[in-house]
Amino acid sequence: QVQLVESGGGLVQTGESLRLSCGASGSIFSRNLRGWYRQAPGKQRELVAEISFGGNTNYAGSVKGRFTISRDNAKNTVYLQMNSLKPEDTAVYYCKALVGGTDYWGQGTQVTVSS
Repeated sequence: QVQLVESGGGLVQTGESLRLSCGASGSIFSRNLRGWYRQAPGKQRELVAEISFGGNTNYAGSVKGRFTISRDNAKNTVYLQMNSLKPEDTAVYYCKALVGGTDYWGQGTQVTVSS
C-alpha cells in the first residue's frame, strides 16, 4: 500500500511564493516519487514538473524558471518550490509516484493565486 499526502497549498497574491510538500508512506522508496501535476477547473490534469529515478528534472514550459522540484530521500518527500506565482497557476496540485508500473496519486492541495 502506498500513501501520498500533499501539503503547503494556500491563497497567495501574484508574485509570491509557495512550497508544496508530498510525503510518502508504505511500500515505496523516495525515488519512486516522480512528479507534480495540476488540474484547473474545467481543464485536464497536466504535468508541472517531474524528477526521474536518477534525479533528472523536467518542467512544463509555463513554469520553467519559476518552479523547482526536489526530493529528500531521507524524508521520503518530494517538494515543489513555486516562485513568482501567477493567477494562471491556480489549480489543485497533485504529486505522483510510480511503483512497480502503477501510478499513485495524492489527494491534492489547492493553490490559488489572486491578481
